Order: sequence, then C-alpha cells, then structure tokens
Amino acid sequence: MSDKPYELVVLTGVGRKGQAGETIARMFAERGAAVALLDISEDEVRARADELRAAGFIATAHAGDLSNADTARKLAAEVHTAHPSAHGAVQALINAAGGFGVTGPLDESDPDAWRKMFTISADTAYCATRAFLPALRKGKGSIVYFGSAASMPGGKAGGLAGYAAAKSAVFTLMRSVAQDERKHGVRANAIAPVAIRTAQNIEDMGDKDSFVDRESVGDVLLFLCSHAARNVSGQLLELA
Repeated sequence: MSDKPYELVVLTGVGRKGQAGETIARMFAERGAAVALLDISEDEVRARADELRAAGFIATAHAGDLSNADTARKLAAEVHTAHPSAHGAVQALINAAGGFGVTGPLDESDPDAWRKMFTISADTAYCATRAFLPALRKGKGSIVYFGSAASMPGGKAGGLAGYAAAKSAVFTLMRSVAQDERKHGVRANAIAPVAIRTAQNIEDMGDKDSFVDRESVGDVLLFLCSHAARNVSGQLLELA
C-alpha cells in the first residue's frame, strides 16, 4: 500500500450485497477516499472489500460486533493498523449499521425484539462513535448517523415501536455528539430516509416508486462529509 497520505472513511454495516452500505462505500472510494468497511459478518464484509479492491480502490474489511464497546475499540485499532498512511486520522464515520424490525402493537410486542432494535441501531452507533472519536478529532472529521422517517414528527410508527424508538435515540445521540464535539472540530449529522431501494426491501415489499435510491443517499452523505458542509452540524435531513 502506498505511503502517500489519503483520506480515510469508516463505514459500518457494509456487509450484505445489494444494501445501502455497498453503494455508499463505492461512491466514497470513487472520489479518492480509502474506505474501511465494518460489519458483523466476516465473509460478507470481506466480499465487499474484495470487490472494491478488484476495481482498483483502497478498501479493508473488519468484522466484529459493534454493539460491544470493547470490540468496537479493537476494530478501531485494527483499522488504524491497516491504514498507516492515514496517520491515525479519520475524515468521516458513516454509522449505517442497524436493521429494521416490526414489533407490532405494544401489548403484543416481544421485549427481546424491543431490546434488539436498540442493540443493532443505537448501541452500534454509540460504540462506533466512541471508538473512533480520537481519530475523528485528529482528522477534523464528520459523522453521519442513519435514522428513519418513522421517527420524524408525523412519521408512520404504528407497529414499529422498537425500531422508531431506537432511531429516535440515534437522533438524540447525534445532537449530543454535535454539541460536545464542536470544540474539537468534529461535525455530526443524521439522515432520516423512508425505505431505501435495497435488495432486501425490494424482496420484502416489492419494487415501488416511493423508495429512496441508494445513490441519492450516497449523494447526501458525500455532501455532509465534504468541505462544502463545513458549517453544517447537528442537523437531521429527511429523505423522502
């Protein structure tokens, strides 16, 4: 690997093929960033990184449970070892790890399903942010969190109490990080898309015009992590 310094972008939740993370990672790589891909599935995240490297991009794969603070810290150290030319700095952290789940009416809901929604969305965002904050401070970086339109005022949250509440927690985390990290030059924002046109969503719901395209999500993330958005922090952007 070259010793020439480059911008390093860390993306969580880049595993399954046909999902948003795959497209977003490629869009950052196409603009010259080195990308570190993190996911709980080692086989899938390695496959995504292999595809990017085959196309001539700088990409590494790192597998582990990001809802565990110790694991997240170890993965951050692994990323720094894999990218020595970044000199310990990270320019962007994309917290895309998470998942969708229907918990049903509250009186029929499963408490374990409720807890799972917080584990895969809020806990992973918290642990990943905490692990990479020193590198983000060094890089004066940008953090973007994935929320959901279901958690917005007036959003369709019926039957989705666990999912919507977990994404609301992610929004609050974003605002806290934006305020705490302003003095360190780190920005934090969040997006709240309706359903994204992913392979899994098309399989579950069929193809429809109301999906947000993965490339559209990527365009917004590229802007939020760019110099053009240097004064944008603590903001929540709904994508519809």
